[in-house]
Amino acid sequence: MYKCNSRRLQESIEQFSQFGATPNGGVTRLSLSNEDLLVRDYFCKCCEELGMDIKVDDMANIYAILPGKKDVPPIVMGSHLDSVEKGGKFDGVLGVLTALEAIRTLKENEIELDIPLMIVNFTNEEGARFDPAMMSSGVIASKFEKDKMLQSVDKNGITFKEALQESGYEGEEDNRLTEALAYIELHIEQGPVLEAKQLEIGVVEGVLGMVCYEITITGESNHAGTTPMSMRKDPMIVASKMMMVLHEKLGEIDETLVYTFGRVNVSPNIHTVIPNQVMFTIDSRHQRPEVMQKVEEVLTGLPAEETGCRIQPVKLWGRDTVFFDAQICNEVEKSCQGFGYSAHRMFSGAGHDAQYIASIIPSAMIFVPSIQGKSHCEEEETPFEDCAKGADVLLETVLTLQTKFSMGETYTLN
Repeated sequence: MYKCNSRRLQESIEQFSQFGATPNGGVTRLSLSNEDLLVRDYFCKCCEELGMDIKVDDMANIYAILPGKKDVPPIVMGSHLDSVEKGGKFDGVLGVLTALEAIRTLKENEIELDIPLMIVNFTNEEGARFDPAMMSSGVIASKFEKDKMLQSVDKNGITFKEALQESGYEGEEDNRLTEALAYIELHIEQGPVLEAKQLEIGVVEGVLGMVCYEITITGESNHAGTTPMSMRKDPMIVASKMMMVLHEKLGEIDETLVYTFGRVNVSPNIHTVIPNQVMFTIDSRHQRPEVMQKVEEVLTGLPAEETGCRIQPVKLWGRDTVFFDAQICNEVEKSCQGFGYSAHRMFSGAGHDAQYIASIIPSAMIFVPSIQGKSHCEEEETPFEDCAKGADVLLETVLTLQTKFSMGETYTLN
């Protein structure tokens, strides 16, 4: 079994973190920003030095290919290089850099490949500059319409189309990732489970299903000082009550269900005026469809009126649970066992490009621990030794798949 060079991987992480570095040790590298374009250039340079061929598609996704002896579809590794504003230096980029380290280790040990290997950098995974998240992998997997994505606008009024055309990374649609033998994405957990359980690797079996509802409560504005409490139609009071009702009812469904009241808008939002409308969102996630069905029953079963206020729940969006390829997950776990690394089967609560790619290519994910579960912040941290262990598992899994695919074994979509 081959092990990756942990010091070299650490140096790569530190080098890439300089592109968009923030004063407090984080990264701001919004998709197709100047910082993103610079890190893309550097990534391509690193791949070319390894003898990899570079292709770019019409959504600016970058594909670096290391040819194999056989003219067959590749095994793909990767993730994304963009970040949220004041994010961390591991989220997304670690999946690209561990893949790069895997290739470096193969080259260093002069290992000849039968099956081509590919590293992919997906554009605008975070959705921090252009809505939605996972935009480009979604276009590839026919989850989003490209024409609509091109019209997405950032806070400065720049469309994705304009940023794409000016980036120098607008390639051909024919270069899109549409066929591969397997896709494996390594990522930080972005949660506290692995660290809390003192485990080294997460074998990710899928991405949780979720629903997001917006609850609108409409009442009547009036003077805050002259309107008796008994004569008010105050949507803020009703909203507070509805949140507590939902907290109690959803908490009874399943102990592993998670839900978040993430956004509240109050109108007119003036301290001397009783609000006339309050809107709040609730995001809920779970692995099992029957649990999510119960959640929706609770949300749609809210009373139509409370204390003179009208209550209207609207479903903003949702997704079904995505299950990754069981055979590839098994190979990831076997790789962990081979190195003596502790492993934990788990689902991701966060979205990743892999959840869309899984609909067209047999896919799986590998998690490494996040200290205190922190992510999407400058305090995001994963020990470098854990990063290296993840790279080891990624490389060994790829080598195992190389052998199996070379012998004619194939995996089909679930």
